Amino acid sequence: MNVGALGSSFGIDPSPRAPRVLSIDDSELMHRLLRARLQLEQVEIHCASGGEEGLKMAGEMQPDVILLDIELDGMDGFEVLQRLKENPRTHDIAVIFISATNDTMDRVRCLDLGAVDFVHKPFEIAELKARVRSAIRIQQLLRMLSQRAQLDGLTALWNRAYFDQRLMAEFGEARRHTRRMSLVLCDIDHFKTVNDRYGHPFGDEVLAHFSSILMGGRVSDIPCRYGGEEFGVILPNTSIAEATEVAERFRAAFEEHRWRRHPDLVLTASFGVADIGMLNINGKSADLVAHADGALYNAKRAGRNRVSSIATPMAA
Repeated sequence: MNVGALGSSFGIDPSPRAPRVLSIDDSELMHRLLRARLQLEQVEIHCASGGEEGLKMAGEMQPDVILLDIELDGMDGFEVLQRLKENPRTHDIAVIFISATNDTMDRVRCLDLGAVDFVHKPFEIAELKARVRSAIRIQQLLRMLSQRAQLDGLTALWNRAYFDQRLMAEFGEARRHTRRMSLVLCDIDHFKTVNDRYGHPFGDEVLAHFSSILMGGRVSDIPCRYGGEEFGVILPNTSIAEATEVAERFRAAFEEHRWRRHPDLVLTASFGVADIGMLNINGKSADLVAHADGALYNAKRAGRNRVSSIATPMAA
């Protein structure tokens, strides 16, 4: 079973991990203090001694909370925070300023720039722990709400908005690291007829069962409801031959299913497969979708209930 898809249906992070806290402070003593005092809080503590290093680490490790000093060598905390908020990868990270400043306007500026809290040095460790825990809880809640907003209510699969976002991200990763990647587009054959003949409640049952088959794929696969009776499955690190095998298993499982209320009914689905190797160097994720959609069209034109792929490189 696809653990990621199942976990997401309950609004749960499919890859749970300990919350990460990044301290950006030029004091090694501060770093040692945080490691010692937060070690029982079940969080990962990471430390950066300057603004540039902190920005780099924040982008790479995606911490839940950043503890940021105002006075840093080379780049002050205000600039660090501003750059964090300008970067889409770090924009939503909770930032708590920890500073010895007594200037009210500095505290106001921190909050205006997007910090969630301000702790004055020297601080009581109990207070810091409480503020970190509060920031982590808020981040987890926001993450859960964001995930639920990207779920399809009927099928519990990721929705079209998530599909578009995730495909672009996986496509970019595959390009940067010269990795394989495939995409499957599929839909249920003659689905309108199913709705017209057997009613929409049964049509919903069909959609839900087909979705459960897609969820039962490999853990790394990312099944989504593309729209209506059409679905998309993103397959990272997967060649077109492997993706075709996966799609064939989906196709066979759906055709073989017997419906309790209509035991003589046989339903089928068609699949189109494309991979990133089909595209030229300037190809985009939208081109991959176009290839898979073209392959799906070919599968339907050839009689439906089949898997089709297009292995011809895209013209420049």
